[in-house]
Amino acid sequence: MTATTPDSPATAHPTAPGRHRTPSGAPQPVRRRQGPSPEKGELVRPLSRRQIDDRMGELGELYSHTSSIESRASDQARSAAFRRRLAGHMQRPGFELLVAETAGPAGATVLTGCAYGFPVCGDGPWWQGLDGYLSKNLLRLAASGGLFAIADILVERRVRTQDQSREWNLARRLQMRLLSDHTAALGVTLVDRDNADTLEALVSWGWRCPSAEARGAPGLARRRLLVLRRPAVGILRSPQQDFRAAD
Repeated sequence: MTATTPDSPATAHPTAPGRHRTPSGAPQPVRRRQGPSPEKGELVRPLSRRQIDDRMGELGELYSHTSSIESRASDQARSAAFRRRLAGHMQRPGFELLVAETAGPAGATVLTGCAYGFPVCGDGPWWQGLDGYLSKNLLRLAASGGLFAIADILVERRVRTQDQSREWNLARRLQMRLLSDHTAALGVTLVDRDNADTLEALVSWGWRCPSAEARGAPGLARRRLLVLRRPAVGILRSPQQDFRAAD
């Protein structure tokens, strides 16, 4: 997983009229610096399937750059494997992919993050054997359309280690936007038990492991199921971010 929380530019505050000024030559007091909220630094928006096809190479590069999975495969091979997996997931009903973008040098748009998923339908094929991990309560929720599988969250490492609990953390914004767009009650995902880095990041972003009694999979299963509760309506939206993809 991987996206970068932008640095806030520093802005010094001028001394207000009538306030005491420090004599020339004396040490200046340290002033508190402020800048725009990181929430406004990156635009989160969905891509249409046509737009995804056009940017598939760019998305593959983002995956190879941000993936926390150690592999002997080359970046090119890992990118190709991700693109094949993404192409398969795109066939799922209700599929949605979000990207995070920011302005780079000379005004060029830079891709900084990505997340995608699809509803878990109770009457269709399960996502990567997910049915073996769901409790009866989650199966009922899936049958009613209240379960959404988040397959990938790609953000830079700094997003996994800094400000994880802030609502404007880019990974949180991406995952919560997916759930809000689909009005799902819960998000679900699977993580390999030996991928401690990804597990730690997901937990820091609000994901939780169901209790041992609620899990459908045996305790020695290769993967671990995590669930995420949908946020309150409107918690992540802002007029600048609420863009819909064109067909």
